[in-house]
Amino acid sequence: MVEVGGPVDERLRRWRLVLGGGSADGTGCPLAGRDAAMDGALAALYGGGGGDKERGRERSAGLGASAPSVARWLGDIRTYFPSSVVQVMQRDAIDRLGLSAMLLEPEMLEAVEADVHLVGTLLSLNKAMPETTKETARAVVRKVVEDLEKRLATRTRATLTGALDRSARVTRPRHHDIDWNRTIAANLKHYLPEYRTIVPERLIGYGRAAQSVKKEVVLCIDQSGSMAASVVYASVFGAVLASMRSISTRLVVFDTNVVDLTDQLDDPVEVLFGTQLGGGTDINRALAYCQSKITRPADTVVVLISDLYEGGIRNEMLKRVAAMKASGVQFVTLLALSDEGAPAYDHEHAAALAALGAPAFACTPDLFPEVMAAAIERRPLPVPDQDTRR
Repeated sequence: MVEVGGPVDERLRRWRLVLGGGSADGTGCPLAGRDAAMDGALAALYGGGGGDKERGRERSAGLGASAPSVARWLGDIRTYFPSSVVQVMQRDAIDRLGLSAMLLEPEMLEAVEADVHLVGTLLSLNKAMPETTKETARAVVRKVVEDLEKRLATRTRATLTGALDRSARVTRPRHHDIDWNRTIAANLKHYLPEYRTIVPERLIGYGRAAQSVKKEVVLCIDQSGSMAASVVYASVFGAVLASMRSISTRLVVFDTNVVDLTDQLDDPVEVLFGTQLGGGTDINRALAYCQSKITRPADTVVVLISDLYEGGIRNEMLKRVAAMKASGVQFVTLLALSDEGAPAYDHEHAAALAALGAPAFACTPDLFPEVMAAAIERRPLPVPDQDTRR
């Protein structure tokens, strides 16, 4: 005998919600109350129009094109599901039911759960957005950006400050520039027990130019439609890097044209609204522009964020990367800067870049500070185990 409310019942309940009821589910598990309401919210999005007569209606995608019904549905899913699930369901609703146009209405924007993907959708609709919606859209984008900065900024600054300090380390410092902690650690083997002291053979410290610009970073971002999440994260990281005195940061976005947004880096929201998601891709032109702005190759890190589908001159692009590396530039290629992993990308170009010593791989936002620290210190990049160089 199965205990009511026991683990078997719970499994049947979950399967019933997954399968959607009707003659095909095979669970024989009825739903009521909150479960029935959850099932209705799922059916409105994922229902396939089958023969489920439960609760006296057909089970089919039921959001239609009615803004009020969509607004109610958005409220329902936020009631019944955790935020991470709500964001996935919103994304699916936009893709499956063509609800992008409704995001141009202020009331609809106020009802959605804001996340990186919603920001990408809003940016792609930017040119079509009526004036009545733009302020609401900016508020939504700003909320997401501020949340990302809170999550990423402190660790990024700490990681890169350490990398900059290590890269600037000198072995003949003046007395006031000695780093005593590192000096003692490096000379522990020279401890003299009879004198209970260390006689250092090597001093470690930092030069007097420690507060000057030590490194130049160029973020070169593909703004084609598939790179939306990467554009959002890169803009936030660009603002964080620009806030560090020891790093000179340039942010360039491109499709078939190249736009330098460096002068807007103090406000990543302005950077994002300066992008134009979609369109073609000319990586060679973008890299040519970046290359023209490099004045200290040995102290420069260029980060190309792109799926590498080149619409420009492929051989010229590769020659340009090779020339930058030969001059001393640290070149990093990221297929994506997001939590989703690598998108579809050009494997041939990725392999060619890897052969030049610039392996292409997808990078999560949490890993990005470590990647930048490695590039600054000129050590091997922490390419994830599931890298996409193959």
